[in-house]
Amino acid sequence: NNIEWVALLYFVMFLRSLSEFLRTLLLRIVLLHWSHTGLNMYTWVLRGIYYFLLFFGFFGNGLVTARDHEQWYKQRRIMDPAFSSLYLRGLMGTFNERAEKLMDKLAELADNKTEANMLHLLNCVTLDVISKVAFGVDLDLLKNSSPFPKAIETCLKGMVTYVRDVFFEFNPKNRRNVNEVREACRLLRTTGAKWISERKTTMQNGDEVPKDILTQIIKTASQEENMTEEDEEFMLDNFVTFFIAGQETTANQLGFCIMALGRHPEILEKAKKEVDDVIGMKRDISYDDLGELVYLSQVLKETLRIYPPAPGTSRDVAEDMVIDDIHIPGGFSVVFNSYVSGRLERFFKDPLRFDPERFHPDAPKPYYCYYPFALGPRSCLGQNFAQMEAKVVMAKLLQRFDFTLVPGQTFDILDAGTLRPKSGVRC
Repeated sequence: NNIEWVALLYFVMFLRSLSEFLRTLLLRIVLLHWSHTGLNMYTWVLRGIYYFLLFFGFFGNGLVTARDHEQWYKQRRIMDPAFSSLYLRGLMGTFNERAEKLMDKLAELADNKTEANMLHLLNCVTLDVISKVAFGVDLDLLKNSSPFPKAIETCLKGMVTYVRDVFFEFNPKNRRNVNEVREACRLLRTTGAKWISERKTTMQNGDEVPKDILTQIIKTASQEENMTEEDEEFMLDNFVTFFIAGQETTANQLGFCIMALGRHPEILEKAKKEVDDVIGMKRDISYDDLGELVYLSQVLKETLRIYPPAPGTSRDVAEDMVIDDIHIPGGFSVVFNSYVSGRLERFFKDPLRFDPERFHPDAPKPYYCYYPFALGPRSCLGQNFAQMEAKVVMAKLLQRFDFTLVPGQTFDILDAGTLRPKSGVRC
């Protein structure tokens, strides 16, 4: 009733007044108590509050986590121009250059008959791409060491651990792990703040700056009316989101794609033939070439159906509704699992079979059961960016190399915040 909701509101306000430690401790104690008293509504409401506080602390209030529509829309308006098709065309040079460095590394390994951990190498190249085209920073991770790959992995694993064990933080045995997660999160956010601040200073001084995504975002933001300090913080939140989402998920998709092709030689040969016909021996792949790689697009889409790196999304229900005789109360959040829906017989015939023909241009479109980048106005802003990058890397790999999977490795999936090949995909 209304009195209960008012009481809950005051409880939330009280939580916000506490220190981080006391707030988290009290919330977990109440969760534990209520989960044993059968008050399911309160349990789920408080779990939602807890998870929101947890993820808010890392991703902040950026495009992925913002719940206020006007706040989200303002951010999206600032970010959109940096991901327009016109702007993305200009990134093809960097996509080609970084993918070519990966090919050189693979050629070196092949000449030495050395096994390649493809997922590790793909993480290096996708992080190279995102740091260069988004922030003008040249990491060159195939040659140089960097704390960023480890920090990203630590943050993602930390979030999964916290969600699955609400008392993890308070076990003295876990203190070292907790500190590692906090340090990793701090590294990413302080680095983002530093890069953004330096770029703004350079632009204010009238000095030359790279024509990258960060420059575009700062220029667009400067044209917005009523920009506040809070909006500046949102820019940092989106840096963290994009830095992780633009690297981890694309590397995992590519790893799964190579794993799937290695297990299906006939599909691999068909994809290689298309690349030979469209690209030939050209070193640089053009934006127009990508549109001609139709079968490779089908392969990448089928990879995302069976192995979606981001396995789900959620939406807030604005008002009461009934779906299939199930009453969903307004004000609640609904979670959608793309990993599950992509493997259901009711949506896809023989769903565990890897079949790129499902996504043939003339095949029926799988509406509302295939959403690796979510759907609607809050779908992934960087999906075209990610698929352009994935196509360039895969096309060059198929153009330059024959490969087989190392026998005996597992094809299991590891849930580490995102879904990834457990074996690392050894070739």
